[in-house]
Amino acid sequence: MRAANQDDPIRGRQIFENCVPCHGVAGQGNPVVGAPNIAGMSFRYVDEQLQHFRSGARGAHFSDQEGLRMRPIAMSLMSEEDVRAVARYVASLPVVTHEASIGGDPTAGKKRYTLCSSCHGPDGSGNEAMQAPRIAGVDDWYLYMQLVKFKQGIRGVEPEDKQGQMMAPMAATLASDKAMRDVVAYISTLKPAAKQ
Repeated sequence: MRAANQDDPIRGRQIFENCVPCHGVAGQGNPVVGAPNIAGMSFRYVDEQLQHFRSGARGAHFSDQEGLRMRPIAMSLMSEEDVRAVARYVASLPVVTHEASIGGDPTAGKKRYTLCSSCHGPDGSGNEAMQAPRIAGVDDWYLYMQLVKFKQGIRGVEPEDKQGQMMAPMAATLASDKAMRDVVAYISTLKPAAKQ
């Protein structure tokens, strides 16, 4: 029997079977259970978020229902190698996008997105050097929900979550529900960059 390693796509696919009930076989997500489309997210981002769920830096707040469901799944990963294997598998999946569903004014959102673009890029493709994830192609309902969580102190408050701590004050610049919906509506117009 060959030894599993973090680059083993078979092991990553096997581990991902535990993710399928919520995120779907293609990583397409399921808004009914609050599971975002994760297919094609960067290895670094998926690995980091799984680590945050495992450590309690994410998914431990009593108001974070989706995070509270995700945390035990992340904790069930038996080793760092398993975390990396599933993160590589998720990153290898083709990006899945859905139609916008929450409304908002993309024209007004484009102006508000200027601040976001300094980390997430003008096209929403993210910035690995700044550890800012791709947001183009991410479900609008999920982006909106995360902005709410950052603004309410449900996410981005733990010291281990450096990127979340940077994101929380950025979300606070969106003073109203309309402002959040508008910026998310604009992000929904952005197309994810093709994988290289």
